[in-house]
Amino acid sequence: MSLASAVLARIAGLPRAQSEDVVCEQDLRVTMGDGVVLLADRWVLRARRDSPQPTVLVRSPYGRRQVFALIFGRTLAERGLQVVIQSTRGTFGSGGEFSPFDERADGLATLDWIRAQPWHADRIALVGPSYLGLVQWAVAPAAAQDVAALAIQVSASQFHGQTYPGGSLALETSATWLALVTAQERRLAPLAMARAIRRVQKLLHEVPLADLDTLATGAEVQWFREAMASPTRDGAYWAARDYARDVAQVTAPVQFVGGWYDIFLPWMIDDHAALAAAGRETQLIVGPWAHTSHGLVAAGMREALGWLRAHLLGDGRLVRAAAVRIFVTGERVGDGWRDLEGWPPPASGERRLWLAAGARLREDEPAETDPGAPGGADGYRYDPAHPTPSLGGPLLLARRPVVDNRALETRADVLTYTTSPLAQALEAIGVARVQLRVRASEPYFDVFARVCDVDGDGISRNVCDALARIAPERFEQGADGTWNVAFSLWPMGHRFAAGHRIRLQVSSGAHPRYARNPGTGEDPMTATELRAVDIEVLHGAPPHSLLVLPECGR
Repeated sequence: MSLASAVLARIAGLPRAQSEDVVCEQDLRVTMGDGVVLLADRWVLRARRDSPQPTVLVRSPYGRRQVFALIFGRTLAERGLQVVIQSTRGTFGSGGEFSPFDERADGLATLDWIRAQPWHADRIALVGPSYLGLVQWAVAPAAAQDVAALAIQVSASQFHGQTYPGGSLALETSATWLALVTAQERRLAPLAMARAIRRVQKLLHEVPLADLDTLATGAEVQWFREAMASPTRDGAYWAARDYARDVAQVTAPVQFVGGWYDIFLPWMIDDHAALAAAGRETQLIVGPWAHTSHGLVAAGMREALGWLRAHLLGDGRLVRAAAVRIFVTGERVGDGWRDLEGWPPPASGERRLWLAAGARLREDEPAETDPGAPGGADGYRYDPAHPTPSLGGPLLLARRPVVDNRALETRADVLTYTTSPLAQALEAIGVARVQLRVRASEPYFDVFARVCDVDGDGISRNVCDALARIAPERFEQGADGTWNVAFSLWPMGHRFAAGHRIRLQVSSGAHPRYARNPGTGEDPMTATELRAVDIEVLHGAPPHSLLVLPECGR
């Protein structure tokens, strides 16, 4: 056992290794259907090196050595699992050209190769986070006879949703990933990636964004340009890389580990729901983590080890019994963790909070008045030349996703609506949504909504949020010119303490987390004109603007 694996095992709370004597067979050649050769490393206990046994497959665009070898190679092998870590096409010595998310053909060819090896017997399981999760969905529906289990962390069966959440480009996350992937194989890679991230951060404020890849990497990146040129999910680029329609066909048990502040959470939960509706065996674990949180890495390792050993080796001692396990943020009850029978849990009702004059969220429904009455309204101007900044929330490299929002809430382009102090605690587990009646000076704008928990000292901490891109073909516009804007926010599991207040922020951007809306209807990647938009949020007359929270009793 290496010192690194011993330290990692202690941090992750893993059981003791079965053996410290592990071997790694490097650079195994795996031939794809088109003749391209991909490289893989095999990790196995030396004592079982020549014994046919089940295999854990990890397919990664991030390399086979160093941290990935430690987490998925040595650590799992020391605990009795045979592991193959393969570099995907066009990365780290594997042949061909990297074509992100297009992983079905190579994945299936790799399963065929594993089946033919003398050291493999029985079935195969797959494991990994993020991109390493997507590749599992690429093959599992078509390989039911081979795949015994999937262990997926912070990932989803399609990446279009994360790339274009609410119809807007997830600019900072997309650009950061571009910088990381294009720099990861350079000399002194950690330094190269750090420099690339710093460089791309400065470029996010440029207009237009069309040459972002060239400015960030020094050359055109074809796959990035293809993805940016095809913003719709049913376009040719994303349709060929969308595995969501096949999720319910997966018969293998699937474990999900995610975080409330992860960039993939809504779509990961969609995958879980599709499996549950089809009667498949699935487990969902959601903690207080972002995409790259250290706690998530540790929990993902620990839970995946138990899942893999249960479904490959018949040892279920490390698998939790609960179908759903979540960490409830906010006011702590016990250790914060809660076992549930399903997601979402049975709700005791909905807490409906109406926007009202004086920046208030009312808990009592406004009296019905003539829909034609003017009612009340609050307005602001969104200027894409000086966009509303992002603060906290789900990002690829977010380290502190929950922050004090008070500085953001003082801006003239951010509206806030706040309840009175709660008489008793409110536990909200599920998906919040907003229904807003909006008037705008232009038909192209965004609406960003965020729920915050305001404590007794006035600190406003973000809980969940989302953005929706408004355009004539996307949302309904009434005869009076107002827009009916309704959309769901990020899933949540939060307890608002008695005496705290609930706050709703409404604005029209969170830059550079989301690409700014130019206000002209042009593609944000190519737009050069930036047009300010005057926006009013209406309340006081039906249809009323409101926030709806899922309320759960205890």
